[in-house]
Amino acid sequence: MSDPEPRSTTDADLIEPYGGRLVDRVIDSDAAERLLADAAAAPEVVLRPRLASDLYLLAVGALSPLEGFMDEEMYESVLEEMALPSGLPWSIPVVLSVRDGEADGVEPGAMVALRSHEGEVLAALEVTDVFRRDMERERLAVYGTADRAHPGVAALEGLGDVCIAGPIHYLGPTYAVEGVAAEEILTPAQTRARFSKLGWKSAVAFQTRNPIHRAHEYLQKCALEIVDGLLVHPVVGVLLSALPLSMRYAGPMEAVFHAIIRRNYGCTHMIVGRDHAGVGDYYGTYDAQLVFDRIDQEVLGIQPLKFEHAFWCDVTGQMATEKTSPAEIQQRLFLSGTRLREMLSRGERPPAEFTRPEVAEILLRAYARS
Repeated sequence: MSDPEPRSTTDADLIEPYGGRLVDRVIDSDAAERLLADAAAAPEVVLRPRLASDLYLLAVGALSPLEGFMDEEMYESVLEEMALPSGLPWSIPVVLSVRDGEADGVEPGAMVALRSHEGEVLAALEVTDVFRRDMERERLAVYGTADRAHPGVAALEGLGDVCIAGPIHYLGPTYAVEGVAAEEILTPAQTRARFSKLGWKSAVAFQTRNPIHRAHEYLQKCALEIVDGLLVHPVVGVLLSALPLSMRYAGPMEAVFHAIIRRNYGCTHMIVGRDHAGVGDYYGTYDAQLVFDRIDQEVLGIQPLKFEHAFWCDVTGQMATEKTSPAEIQQRLFLSGTRLREMLSRGERPPAEFTRPEVAEILLRAYARS
C-alpha cells in the first residue's frame, strides 16, 4: 500500500500496550550464541505448531503482559476469574504442556530448550513452575463444552497435562506461514511504528479466517467512519498484516483474547460481528459481543464495535442490516465465508453481490494454484 504524507504523531499518541508495556523477549545475536551453547546441554521440548506460534507471539509482545508461558497461579486465575492475578481480563490460558515422562527432571530453576519439529532451537525457557492443567475444567471454562466434536476441544486431545512455566528468551528465527510473505507478518512494534508514520491515533482491527467478501467490506467501511485507520489482521492471518495465531474456535472467550492481542498491536477498536471465532452451533449468534458486557471496558482498553449480520439487499442494491433494509427475507442474500470457500474450491465464480468481480478473479487464481 502507498502511505499518505505522515502527520505529527508519535508512539505516545497510540493506545498503551496491555498491562502498560510492550514485552520484547527476542534476544540479540551475541546473547543467542551463548544461549545456543547452553541449550545444547539442556533438556528439550519439541513444540507442536500451535505452541510454536504461541511462543512467537509471546516473544514479540502480542501477548503482553505475558513474558512466557503461564504458571499455575495464572492458569487458575484465568479459568476461575477470566483474569490474570493482577486483575487484567484474560480469557484463554497460554501454557506449555507436555506428556508424562517428557518433563522428567525439569524443576524450577532449570533451563529448557524449546525446539521446532525440524530440530531448530527456537528459545530457552527459565523454569519457574511445573504443574498439571485440568483439562476437563479448561474445556468448560474456555469452550463452554466438553464435546470432542468441537475443534478446539479436539485440539486438546493428545496433549499432555504437565505444564512447564516461565519466561522465555527467543532466538529470533523469522516466523514463517505458508503462502504469506515474511514482510506481511508484522510485529506489534512494527504495526505501531506504521500507525505513527501514518498519523493514526485510533485504528480498528478486522479479524478474519476467510477471504474478504462484501459483508466484511461493509463492516470495515462503517468502522472507518469513526477511526483513523484499519488493520486487516487475518489469522493464518487499510494495512494488512498476517497474525500467526492458531485458532481455538472458542467463540466469546476467543473474542476477548483477540481484542487483547489487537490492543498490543496498537488498535483502539476491534470489529466483532456475527459468530466471531465460533464453530457449529456451540455459541449463540452474538455471544461474542455479549461477553464484553462482563468486562470492565476501561481496564480492557480496546473498544469492541458490535455489528449485526450484514447481507446484500436486492431492494437497495447494496449491503445492509436488519436496521437499514426494507427488503423481505427472500430479497436478502446472506453471505458466508464457508460458502465462498466452497465456491472457490470448485472453481465457481461468486456472484457480484457476494464479492467484487475483481476480488473474485484474484481469489479464483489463488485457489487454482493451491
